[in-house]
Amino acid sequence: MRFSVYQASNIGGRKVNQDRMGYSFTRDTILLLLADGMGGHILGEVAATVAMQTIGNLFQQHAHPMIVRPERFLEDSFLAAHNEIHRYRTENNLPETPRTTIVACLIQNGHAYWAHCGDSRLYWMRNGQILLRTKDHSRLETLIAQGKVDPSERHTHPDRNKLFNCLGAPNAPIVELSRRAALQAGDLILLCSDGLWSVLPDHVLAQRLSEHTIVRAIPELIHSATDIAGKQSDNVTALAMMWEGNGNLDDASIISTNTLPVGSMTTTIQATSADDMEAAEVDIFNDAEIEKAIAEIRNAIHKSSRITTKN
Repeated sequence: MRFSVYQASNIGGRKVNQDRMGYSFTRDTILLLLADGMGGHILGEVAATVAMQTIGNLFQQHAHPMIVRPERFLEDSFLAAHNEIHRYRTENNLPETPRTTIVACLIQNGHAYWAHCGDSRLYWMRNGQILLRTKDHSRLETLIAQGKVDPSERHTHPDRNKLFNCLGAPNAPIVELSRRAALQAGDLILLCSDGLWSVLPDHVLAQRLSEHTIVRAIPELIHSATDIAGKQSDNVTALAMMWEGNGNLDDASIISTNTLPVGSMTTTIQATSADDMEAAEVDIFNDAEIEKAIAEIRNAIHKSSRITTKN
């Protein structure tokens, strides 16, 4: 596999960053993952962390080196994360269960599979056009689908932030699965929290990502969103992957997994448990540390590629 990947987040005008993001990959499969802890409930950042770790751990257990049944894996891992959030509440005797939205994408054999609960979105883009995007599990999207609200009201309607589906709610989540999507070289997958898409229109996201590399476009989009929203800005988070297929492109930002040892796993998903995080009062979402880890991953892969070529 050959691909570029980049992730970034900004706390915006909030006191806590409740967004979480990360990716993992083996020689033959990639997991992209983003969660947005729900601020209307307690410890949204913990719910997002638990979801990330649960799904990330399951990926590490089952990707040998690919996921046998991608759709089943996504559905089962979301339900496992939901159950782990409820377990956390019980063990810590919380007055209510923390909640989070979630969106994930698996890529293997040149195909993408994704799933989501809530309003964290996935966009599939090609040549500056949005081929598909996830539909928010919100009261507003339901009203639009019923013809009761005009789509132009998406950014102003009072029900735009009312969700009916997430992880951690009293009822089991509804995991919406995509159809299998065949990727072409240059296709882009974007995962983002509502702090990004609620401020910047879809056509702006598509245009910026088609005009620039993801390494440049993602920081610029996040800066634009926080700048426009100002002091009231939500957390803004984005994770993008540009699929390069098996082309012979010579770009330092491109990751090639062909030289990875069989059975190896690379990940940026934090391993700290939610209990440890709360006890130590540490911020596990440190942008500098994440970027350092990403840089180390890329350097290791490129060094391995050069050694293999020479031999």
